[in-house]
Amino acid sequence: MDIINGRILTMEDKIYECGYIRIKGKIIEEVGDMSDYEMKDKQDKVLDVKRAWVMPGLIESHAHIGITEEKWGTIEDDCNEQTLPVTATLRASDAVNPMDSAFHDAIAAGITSVMVGPGSANVVGGQFVFMKTQGRCIDHMIVKNPAAMKVAFGENPKTVYGAKDVCPSTRMGIAALLRKTLYQAKQYKEAKEKGTLDKEDFEMEPWLPVLNGEIPLKAHAHRTDDILTAIRIAKEFQVDMTIDHGTESHLIVDEVKESGFPVIVGPHLTSRSKVEVKNMTFRTNAVLSEAGILFSITTDHPVVMIQYLSLCAGLAVKEGLPIEDGLKAITINAAKICRVDKRVGSLKKGKDADIAIFSGNPMEVFTKTLYTIIDGKIVYENFPE
Repeated sequence: MDIINGRILTMEDKIYECGYIRIKGKIIEEVGDMSDYEMKDKQDKVLDVKRAWVMPGLIESHAHIGITEEKWGTIEDDCNEQTLPVTATLRASDAVNPMDSAFHDAIAAGITSVMVGPGSANVVGGQFVFMKTQGRCIDHMIVKNPAAMKVAFGENPKTVYGAKDVCPSTRMGIAALLRKTLYQAKQYKEAKEKGTLDKEDFEMEPWLPVLNGEIPLKAHAHRTDDILTAIRIAKEFQVDMTIDHGTESHLIVDEVKESGFPVIVGPHLTSRSKVEVKNMTFRTNAVLSEAGILFSITTDHPVVMIQYLSLCAGLAVKEGLPIEDGLKAITINAAKICRVDKRVGSLKKGKDADIAIFSGNPMEVFTKTLYTIIDGKIVYENFPE
């Protein structure tokens, strides 16, 4: 399939005001200017998009889509296993239902891939999965699994387990329990490498990709003290981490920058429903951008509906974020933070043919999604006749 006459924003610091993309199977084969375009195979489908905006498919970097399903309440809510504070063995891939109607909403909004995982009730929630939004069998939709290990600080685990009168009921307890778990995992790793283990431990095995630097901790942290505790522990155990939410990260921007950890900002299109989000502002994105910190934007679906991802980016632009950085925050930056940028996040030869075509800037409220393409197939079409 060839896409022609598009305003192509590659997210690789290159814009073709009138360009083309050639897709071969599931992969992008060529990206270039229309002056260089030649039809190679007359049997191929040709989409003339008439100067519409052609972008990499949008990426949601932190969501609970398919785990907390719409409409059905607690019966279809598999987001939090609130029976133990440490549940590293849980896998999001065992809970995501691709038939959740939110996947259609995502596709209709040009969102082609998502980072999905457990919620933040537990100190350790379990393993995230990075997946495409199109399909009925999750095994065929997975891009990276496991993709991250969820940990949480602050109000949520404190409230859940404090109500049960068990540890952790304080921020100190949360930090101590995570340290203990990482300490045990580190000892397990060292013993396994030395060949002194009697047998493998099911509870410890999921930590090896974290300790080996293959996947990051995905740290739920809103308040400055929780963000700094997360950074402190990650540095202590020499593991990678993403700061998820980072509601007050703009207040400690120097410390966040020094840490080297990226931030997944949001959700902001919602009420200040908890004490720890009292300083929530869309301005956070601009502050991080000005400091040169890698960040993406999230809806935290279903906290904010996933189809409003590009609107959240637009509201961040309204508060001072450069337009280009707003687009990067929901494409290539999200891909980099999720460690899948070799496959998705930009329009480049050899990458997955995940493409969103819009009537204009997707961060503007009147813009329509014209086509969504995943793995080289049109999965949504709304192009005017």
